[in-house]
Amino acid sequence: MPTISRFYGITIMMYHDEHGRPHFHAAYGGRKFKISIWPLGFEGAEASPRVRSLVLEWAALHQAELLANWDRMRRGEKPEPIAPLD
Repeated sequence: MPTISRFYGITIMMYHDEHGRPHFHAAYGGRKFKISIWPLGFEGAEASPRVRSLVLEWAALHQAELLANWDRMRRGEKPEPIAPLD
């Protein structure tokens, strides 16, 4: 599971063998979350308002890069790192 970014204790990852609509995963405090890239939003598990806000802010800033990484991963290529949230 390649890590593509880290910020404020949050780890952002993409899996090689994922299917369905474009998404990524975030981990924080021992919990994992699935986030849709388009449309942007959390799927399933509830995250704290702080984690939700930080992840969605970061994803909105890097949505094009996330989609490009999704396409890379679907072709069997490694994803590119994405800058953390400042």
